[in-house]
Amino acid sequence: MKLPEKTIERLSEYRRTLFNCLSNGKTHIYSHELANLHSNTAVQVRRDLMLIGFSSMTKKGYDVKELIDLISRILDSKDGQNVAVLGMGNLGKAITTYFNGKRSKLNIKATFDVDPEKIGTFQSGVMCYSINEFEEVVKRENITIAVITASPNAAPVLAGIIEKAGIKGVLSFTSTPINFSDNIYYEGYDMITSLEKVAYFVKERSLKKKSN
Repeated sequence: MKLPEKTIERLSEYRRTLFNCLSNGKTHIYSHELANLHSNTAVQVRRDLMLIGFSSMTKKGYDVKELIDLISRILDSKDGQNVAVLGMGNLGKAITTYFNGKRSKLNIKATFDVDPEKIGTFQSGVMCYSINEFEEVVKRENITIAVITASPNAAPVLAGIIEKAGIKGVLSFTSTPINFSDNIYYEGYDMITSLEKVAYFVKERSLKKKSN
Protein backbone atom coordinates (compact mmCIF):
# COMPACT_ATOMS: atom_id res chain seq x y z
CA MET A 1 0.00 0.00 0.00
CA LYS A 2 1.55 3.29 -1.12
CA LEU A 3 0.23 6.32 0.75
CA PRO A 4 0.97 10.07 0.43
CA GLU A 5 3.86 11.30 2.57
CA LYS A 6 1.64 13.66 4.57
CA THR A 7 -0.76 10.82 5.34
CA ILE A 8 2.12 8.72 6.65
CA GLU A 9 3.19 11.62 8.89
CA ARG A 10 -0.32 12.02 10.28
CA LEU A 11 -0.73 8.27 10.86
CA SER A 12 2.48 8.25 12.89
CA GLU A 13 1.18 11.19 14.94
CA TYR A 14 -2.21 9.51 15.41
CA ARG A 15 -0.56 6.33 16.65
CA ARG A 16 1.49 8.19 19.29
CA THR A 17 -1.70 9.85 20.54
CA LEU A 18 -3.57 6.55 20.53
CA PHE A 19 -0.81 4.90 22.58
CA ASN A 20 -1.23 7.69 25.15
CA CYS A 21 -5.00 7.21 25.15
CA LEU A 22 -4.63 3.49 25.72
CA SER A 23 -2.14 3.98 28.56
CA ASN A 24 -4.65 6.35 30.19
CA GLY A 25 -7.44 3.78 30.00
CA LYS A 26 -9.29 5.30 27.01
CA THR A 27 -10.53 2.48 24.78
CA HIS A 28 -12.47 4.46 22.14
CA ILE A 29 -12.03 7.83 20.45
CA TYR A 30 -14.11 9.92 18.04
CA SER A 31 -12.67 11.43 14.88
CA HIS A 32 -13.24 14.97 16.16
CA GLU A 33 -11.37 14.14 19.39
CA LEU A 34 -8.37 12.83 17.47
CA ALA A 35 -8.55 15.83 15.16
CA ASN A 36 -8.57 18.32 18.03
CA LEU A 37 -5.46 16.72 19.54
CA HIS A 38 -3.61 17.37 16.28
CA SER A 39 -5.05 20.75 15.26
CA ASN A 40 -6.69 18.90 12.41
CA THR A 41 -10.24 18.39 11.14
CA ALA A 42 -12.49 15.39 11.69
CA VAL A 43 -12.91 15.18 7.91
CA GLN A 44 -9.15 14.83 7.45
CA VAL A 45 -8.93 12.16 10.14
CA ARG A 46 -11.74 10.15 8.53
CA ARG A 47 -10.14 10.56 5.09
CA ASP A 48 -6.79 9.30 6.37
CA LEU A 49 -8.38 6.29 8.04
CA MET A 50 -10.45 5.48 4.97
CA LEU A 51 -7.22 5.39 2.94
CA ILE A 52 -5.98 2.54 5.12
CA GLY A 53 -9.34 0.78 5.08
CA PHE A 54 -10.47 1.64 8.61
CA SER A 55 -14.06 2.81 8.98
CA SER A 56 -15.38 0.81 11.95
CA MET A 57 -16.77 3.77 13.85
CA THR A 58 -19.25 2.76 16.54
CA LYS A 59 -21.42 4.85 18.83
CA LYS A 60 -18.42 4.90 21.18
CA GLY A 61 -16.04 6.01 18.42
CA TYR A 62 -13.04 4.20 16.99
CA ASP A 63 -11.63 1.25 18.90
CA VAL A 64 -8.21 2.57 19.98
CA LYS A 65 -6.48 -0.83 20.12
CA GLU A 66 -7.81 -1.91 16.71
CA LEU A 67 -6.69 1.38 15.17
CA ILE A 68 -3.20 1.12 16.70
CA ASP A 69 -2.85 -2.42 15.35
CA LEU A 70 -3.89 -1.41 11.84
CA ILE A 71 -1.63 1.67 11.72
CA SER A 72 1.23 -0.48 13.00
CA ARG A 73 0.67 -2.99 10.20
CA ILE A 74 0.79 -0.13 7.70
CA LEU A 75 3.82 1.71 9.09
CA ASP A 76 6.01 -1.10 10.40
CA SER A 77 7.86 -3.77 8.49
CA LYS A 78 7.16 -7.33 9.61
CA ASP A 79 10.66 -8.08 10.87
CA GLY A 80 11.50 -4.54 11.98
CA GLN A 81 14.34 -2.31 10.78
CA ASN A 82 17.67 -1.39 12.32
CA VAL A 83 18.99 2.15 12.58
CA ALA A 84 22.41 3.81 12.90
CA VAL A 85 23.09 7.32 14.24
CA LEU A 86 26.04 9.16 12.67
CA GLY A 87 27.48 11.86 14.91
CA MET A 88 27.46 11.52 18.69
CA GLY A 89 27.36 15.14 19.72
CA ASN A 90 24.59 16.42 21.99
CA LEU A 91 21.88 15.87 19.38
CA GLY A 92 23.03 12.36 18.49
CA LYS A 93 23.15 11.38 22.14
CA ALA A 94 19.71 12.88 22.80
CA ILE A 95 18.12 11.06 19.85
CA THR A 96 19.70 7.74 20.82
CA THR A 97 18.65 8.09 24.46
CA TYR A 98 15.11 9.23 23.69
CA PHE A 99 14.28 6.90 20.81
CA ASN A 100 15.93 3.61 21.68
CA GLY A 101 13.37 1.14 22.96
CA LYS A 102 10.38 3.32 22.04
CA ARG A 103 9.38 1.20 19.02
CA SER A 104 9.73 -2.55 18.79
CA LYS A 105 10.04 -2.41 15.00
CA LEU A 106 12.74 0.31 14.89
CA ASN A 107 15.95 -0.33 16.78
CA ILE A 108 19.08 1.81 17.03
CA LYS A 109 21.79 -0.84 16.72
CA ALA A 110 24.92 1.32 16.43
CA THR A 111 26.24 4.87 16.60
CA PHE A 112 29.27 6.34 14.85
CA ASP A 113 31.74 9.16 15.34
CA VAL A 114 35.31 10.26 14.51
CA ASP A 115 36.23 11.32 18.05
CA PRO A 116 38.53 8.70 19.66
CA GLU A 117 37.11 9.58 23.09
CA LYS A 118 33.59 8.62 21.97
CA ILE A 119 34.51 5.49 20.02
CA GLY A 120 34.09 2.40 22.16
CA THR A 121 31.68 4.08 24.57
CA PHE A 122 27.98 3.31 25.05
CA GLN A 123 24.92 5.55 24.91
CA SER A 124 21.75 3.97 26.32
CA GLY A 125 23.30 0.57 25.74
CA VAL A 126 24.29 1.30 22.12
CA MET A 127 27.93 0.99 21.07
CA CYS A 128 29.71 3.89 19.35
CA TYR A 129 31.98 2.78 16.50
CA SER A 130 34.53 4.56 14.35
CA ILE A 131 32.99 5.87 11.13
CA ASN A 132 35.66 3.81 9.36
CA GLU A 133 33.79 0.69 10.50
CA PHE A 134 30.46 1.86 9.11
CA GLU A 135 30.12 -0.48 6.15
CA GLU A 136 31.22 -3.50 8.19
CA VAL A 137 28.83 -2.80 11.08
CA VAL A 138 25.92 -2.01 8.73
CA LYS A 139 26.27 -5.41 7.10
CA ARG A 140 26.75 -7.28 10.37
CA GLU A 141 23.79 -5.63 12.13
CA ASN A 142 21.56 -5.52 9.04
CA ILE A 143 21.13 -1.73 9.34
CA THR A 144 18.91 -0.14 6.69
CA ILE A 145 18.36 3.40 8.04
CA ALA A 146 20.87 6.11 8.94
CA VAL A 147 20.22 9.22 11.05
CA ILE A 148 22.72 12.03 10.44
CA THR A 149 23.36 14.34 13.37
CA ALA A 150 26.93 15.28 12.44
CA SER A 151 28.14 18.79 11.56
CA PRO A 152 27.06 20.29 8.20
CA ASN A 153 30.64 20.11 6.91
CA ALA A 154 30.70 16.35 7.39
CA ALA A 155 27.45 15.71 5.50
CA PRO A 156 28.89 15.39 1.94
CA VAL A 157 31.53 12.89 3.10
CA LEU A 158 28.97 10.86 5.05
CA ALA A 159 26.72 10.72 1.98
CA GLY A 160 29.32 8.74 0.08
CA ILE A 161 29.92 6.38 3.01
CA ILE A 162 26.18 5.81 3.40
CA GLU A 163 25.67 5.09 -0.31
CA LYS A 164 28.55 2.62 -0.38
CA ALA A 165 27.21 0.72 2.64
CA GLY A 166 23.84 0.09 0.97
CA ILE A 167 21.66 2.09 3.38
CA LYS A 168 18.05 2.37 2.15
CA GLY A 169 16.77 5.42 4.06
CA VAL A 170 18.28 8.56 5.61
CA LEU A 171 16.95 11.11 8.10
CA SER A 172 19.26 14.11 8.28
CA PHE A 173 19.27 16.81 10.95
CA THR A 174 22.06 18.78 9.28
CA SER A 175 21.29 22.06 7.52
CA THR A 176 23.36 21.04 4.49
CA PRO A 177 21.25 19.58 1.65
CA ILE A 178 22.47 16.11 0.66
CA ASN A 179 22.08 14.46 -2.71
CA PHE A 180 21.50 10.71 -2.75
CA SER A 181 20.70 8.30 -5.54
CA ASP A 182 17.12 7.16 -6.11
CA ASN A 183 17.95 3.98 -4.19
CA ILE A 184 17.81 5.94 -0.91
CA TYR A 185 14.73 7.58 0.57
CA TYR A 186 15.91 10.89 2.03
CA GLU A 187 14.22 13.12 4.58
CA GLY A 188 15.91 16.32 5.72
CA TYR A 189 14.92 18.22 8.85
CA ASP A 190 16.39 21.69 9.29
CA MET A 191 15.75 22.92 12.83
CA ILE A 192 16.88 26.46 12.01
CA THR A 193 14.34 26.76 9.21
CA SER A 194 11.60 25.35 11.43
CA LEU A 195 12.43 27.76 14.25
CA GLU A 196 12.53 30.73 11.86
CA LYS A 197 9.13 29.66 10.50
CA VAL A 198 7.69 29.69 14.03
CA ALA A 199 9.34 33.06 14.73
CA TYR A 200 7.82 34.52 11.55
CA PHE A 201 4.28 33.55 12.48
CA VAL A 202 4.76 34.79 16.05
CA LYS A 203 5.87 38.12 14.61
CA GLU A 204 2.92 38.28 12.20
CA ARG A 205 0.40 37.54 14.96
CA SER A 206 1.98 40.19 17.18
CA LEU A 207 1.73 42.77 14.42
CA LYS A 208 -1.89 41.80 13.76
CA LYS A 209 -2.81 42.29 17.43
CA LYS A 210 -1.15 45.71 17.48
CA SER A 211 -3.08 46.81 14.40
CA ASN A 212 -6.46 45.80 15.88
